[in-house]
Amino acid sequence: MTLTRELLRRLPKAELHVHLDGCLRPETMIELAREQNVRLPADDAAALRRYMLVDNVRNLEEYLERYFVTVAVMQTSRALERIAYEFVVDVAAENVRYVEVRYCPALHTPALSLTQAVEAPLEGIRRASKETGVRVGLIICGLRTFAPSVSQELARVAADYRDAGVVAFDLAGAEQGHPAKDHAKAFAYAAGHGLHCTCHAGEADGIDSIRQALHVCGAQRIGHATRLFEDPAMLEEVRERRIPLEMCLTSNLHSHAVTDLAKHPARRYFDAGCVVTLNTDGRLMDGVTLTDEYWAAHEKLGFTRAELDRVIVNTFESAFLPDDDKARLVAQVKHELGEIR
Repeated sequence: MTLTRELLRRLPKAELHVHLDGCLRPETMIELAREQNVRLPADDAAALRRYMLVDNVRNLEEYLERYFVTVAVMQTSRALERIAYEFVVDVAAENVRYVEVRYCPALHTPALSLTQAVEAPLEGIRRASKETGVRVGLIICGLRTFAPSVSQELARVAADYRDAGVVAFDLAGAEQGHPAKDHAKAFAYAAGHGLHCTCHAGEADGIDSIRQALHVCGAQRIGHATRLFEDPAMLEEVRERRIPLEMCLTSNLHSHAVTDLAKHPARRYFDAGCVVTLNTDGRLMDGVTLTDEYWAAHEKLGFTRAELDRVIVNTFESAFLPDDDKARLVAQVKHELGEIR
């Protein structure tokens, strides 16, 4: 079968690793900047989109600096609700059926309370889900560069909303020099109060970062994990335990976690029997859709239609959903994949 972008767009898909503050529409950014008296680096949508594309930095730390621009216009409840709503509408347009979107509510304080910073995007998500049918889970992130006490507070807030749309706790941010083990209490609190846990690891730091995420913090999925191959024993553990890998091809190229898409370890992990999923990370910063990421996997890494179908099923099976809900969704998606040729 000849694969095309259009065919990939039509396939039912899920996404597990995408940052809300990396997915704003440039047009919306301009409107929100005017409302909040924020000066942007460009004042028309096309120029702003070009500026926000992070394809000219040297490392993850420089990559993350672009997020200061988006966060600056996300300091009101109205802004957060609108951005969350538009995000869900945008992913629905490429047949994403389920998505888990993450962000750090502490980045929206003190302009908002943590409660306001959680309730606003949840409201936008609920409104968009009702209109589009997309199921959405919200993941709350601690940041490695923040004090562990902040992560603990965020874990408590996340747990408070576990029955209102929050599905997991995550740790993100600059990886080198900021070990996940410092935030272990936040992960323990989240897990102890019924939340799932994922963790960015092995993107800008080595295998010990992945080891801490799994063994110290109890992560059930790993975000990026591009350096997992450095330790065959750890790779085998991830394979045996069926730990899902939240892979973000284009983002890893832009942050220099990899130097060439054709050499991205996602292919190696998939061939080794790991649970590989494909994700965008930051649609605005990386200039991609989920369809683009599947196309890149096909063009650069040689994934066939059957293999991409497996990745799609992997992603739904790795969702932080109740088992019964997940089983029904997976069965539906498998049926649809068999029908689309």
